[in-house]
Amino acid sequence: MSDNSNFEQVLNELVEHSKLNYELQTLEDFINKMPGEQEAAPSTSHQPVRWLKRDSDGNVVYDRPRSSRNQTATSHSYSRKTGAHTRMLDSSIEMTNYCPPDTVETFLEELNHSQGDDLDDQETAPAPPRASSDWSTRKSLLSERWEKERPCLVNTMVAQQNATTQICQQCGSSPAAVRCRDCRPQPFFCADCDVSIHRNHVFHNRDATIAGFFQPLPPTTCVVERALSQCVCIVPLEMPEKICSCSPGSLSVNPGKVVAVVTMNGRYDLSMPEMKCEACKATWSAGVDDLVRNDYWPATLHFSTVYATDVFCSYEELKMAAPGLSCQAFLIMLDQRTVRFGRTGKITADSFRKSFLEWEAVRFEVDKICREEHFVCPACTPDMLAVSVDGNRKHYRFKNAARSEEQALFDGIFIAKDDEVERFVDYIHSTTNHVSGRGVCGGEWSAARETSQRSSSKIDEEGLELAVCRHGVFLGALNMFRGEIYAYPLYLQNKLANKPISFFAMDVTCKYWPYLNKVAKSCPELQHLLSMKPFLSVFHAKAHDFKCEVKWSGAYQQGARLTLGEEVEQCNAFLSRIAVTTKHMSKAGRTDMLTLMAMRWNQQKFKNLATSLACRYQKATKRLERKLQDLESMRIQLAVTQVEVEGWVTDIKNADLDAVTSRMEVLVASIKRRSQRLFKDTDGSKGRARIWRKIREEKAILSSVVEKYNSMVPDTERIAFDIILSDETVWPWQLSHRDAVDLKTKRKAFDVVMAIRRLEEEKKIVLSEMSKHWKSLSTRADTLKEMSCQLSSELWALNEEGIKGFLSLTLRKKQEVTRMMKHARDCYAQVLTGTSMDFQNDWDGYDSDSELSDD
Repeated sequence: MSDNSNFEQVLNELVEHSKLNYELQTLEDFINKMPGEQEAAPSTSHQPVRWLKRDSDGNVVYDRPRSSRNQTATSHSYSRKTGAHTRMLDSSIEMTNYCPPDTVETFLEELNHSQGDDLDDQETAPAPPRASSDWSTRKSLLSERWEKERPCLVNTMVAQQNATTQICQQCGSSPAAVRCRDCRPQPFFCADCDVSIHRNHVFHNRDATIAGFFQPLPPTTCVVERALSQCVCIVPLEMPEKICSCSPGSLSVNPGKVVAVVTMNGRYDLSMPEMKCEACKATWSAGVDDLVRNDYWPATLHFSTVYATDVFCSYEELKMAAPGLSCQAFLIMLDQRTVRFGRTGKITADSFRKSFLEWEAVRFEVDKICREEHFVCPACTPDMLAVSVDGNRKHYRFKNAARSEEQALFDGIFIAKDDEVERFVDYIHSTTNHVSGRGVCGGEWSAARETSQRSSSKIDEEGLELAVCRHGVFLGALNMFRGEIYAYPLYLQNKLANKPISFFAMDVTCKYWPYLNKVAKSCPELQHLLSMKPFLSVFHAKAHDFKCEVKWSGAYQQGARLTLGEEVEQCNAFLSRIAVTTKHMSKAGRTDMLTLMAMRWNQQKFKNLATSLACRYQKATKRLERKLQDLESMRIQLAVTQVEVEGWVTDIKNADLDAVTSRMEVLVASIKRRSQRLFKDTDGSKGRARIWRKIREEKAILSSVVEKYNSMVPDTERIAFDIILSDETVWPWQLSHRDAVDLKTKRKAFDVVMAIRRLEEEKKIVLSEMSKHWKSLSTRADTLKEMSCQLSSELWALNEEGIKGFLSLTLRKKQEVTRMMKHARDCYAQVLTGTSMDFQNDWDGYDSDSELSDD
């Protein structure tokens, strides 16, 4: 065996020596060959050298794709074990066959491939994969990464529950007995350190580790000698330094009555602090004022439950984000957090709701002291362009829901008082000799019918009648009890008429305005309401005939700008989500909650008003440019002058369509609309049967109208009843006219011209609204400054501490107004100078600028 091993060793040495000699010879031949090649080369440039990267076996590792590799070089890529001369051979071939890149892109690609090459001939890590531009691919890759990492995360989550004994991270000597989830990054405490630290941090969530697992601990439980023991915890309150003239050393703090403290982490059962002087026996206990100063709010004046104001703020924010959230659902979440952290006890819904509304009522009174207006739009003051009014039938309330005789805290603030509305309606009806169910104060459609089925059912309030401005700011509302009768919008119109209003928008203006004219004749004190211009909402204008649309729609009225008239519907989209809870509330609770949500909605509008107006101006400018280009293209295509186009506009305005054709258009539009609503707005078979009946009745009327029309026109212009309900119906009177241009082309030009005029008006009115908003902010800042200089206990009915707090409050509000002015100045300056702005990130999601869409 030893001879064989010696022989193999000698043989290996000879082989290695032979390989070395061969490599040296090859290297010498290559060096001698280089000068001859350089002399024969036509170019004097140096031949580039390419460094090759090899693996552990000596094989060449290519960075370029296989298609770009040199086929001759690959044929000689043998393993180092088969021949050591391969390395020099490959190097020579690679250098002689190297070709420069054809384009810059090719060179850059090569550089990108070679920039990670390791000069030390070591293997480098692969480049990270590039993110795919395809959304589904990215989601798939993300899911794969999560799936790959999930076992490790499961292991980590399980290991997190390891409650083995650790050393206290405070004293560093005793074994830890408690883990605090709020004392990061050093959460472990021994029993003594836990008591000393958390005596003043009773709201921290703690876990005991003595049982071998993390056991949630309430603040009234501590660890004593590796066992759980009860202790007394005091509500953290700011206490007076002295309560008598004795020395401070004689004062002692003792636990008082036990109260339930509710925070965002649930309920805590703690003791109120009481101070006692051992010398003179004087005592002190916390009252309601002390709770309010420390950001608590009592459930009652003789409180046994105390709420942290952060709970009220969070509940209000959740209601704005999810209006359908009920108070019970929010409290169930708090109860679950109570149990999760090892505590017990429930939170009473009635107590929470009452305390929350009382807290909001006090905040409202503070705003009144600061002269804040919640239902006045800064961009519509002092004069207003348009008011939009409509009913919301979803805001009904059951008669048997939480019967209570208590008065609403916000009665008459946003929703008008029911007795005032009733007296006004009775006065109008008595003056106009109204007969219930027969007069013109309702209508033939079910929503406006004065005597509806809901009135005799289990419904009390049947809905809300709302009024908003063109910026989507709530101005007022009232409860409906008789359906959507015309007297309700008349009340709101009369109430808002204390300031100049140019347009009054409704979805049935063409029927409401004749009613208003009749009422104004009987009630001279309402004559001033006729100074407003009637405005038909854009959405509902499509359901009327063209003549009605031209006469009433804002798109064709001078001075209407780009006002939709449907801003109230956009506000209803927010308020309607609250109706799922308000229908089960008491009358007072429903009024307070709706008023509160309307105020918070308006606050959001005021906060984003500068951005909204700037975006309106920017979009109107861009759309105006496009419409002018469209008009110019139309003029060039039709080879007409601007004067001829203006003549077409006059022809459209003065078009006197026959009563038969108008009736036919209205019936066809109504049938199509009902057919579209058949399965969209009704869930039950009864509702669909009622719509089918209406469709059959209107088809019968349409058939007779078609027969009458066919008897009046030549045979070539007759209409077949079977095809007029199709989507591609083109009326004969729209295809031909007395001149060479058909009515359809004139209507197209008419729409473009009207759009240009409205856009030009929109730019002017938005500029005016920017100015009003800026003046409103400036006036607000001056008012706050004046108020801070006129502090008087007689003027504000505040004590000395209240006056000092009011001074700080005015300073804070003045700072907020200054910040809003800076933001408004930046927005307005950029859009007015022609700088394009991106409002996507800072514009609120509830805005009324859908009419300015780019579509």
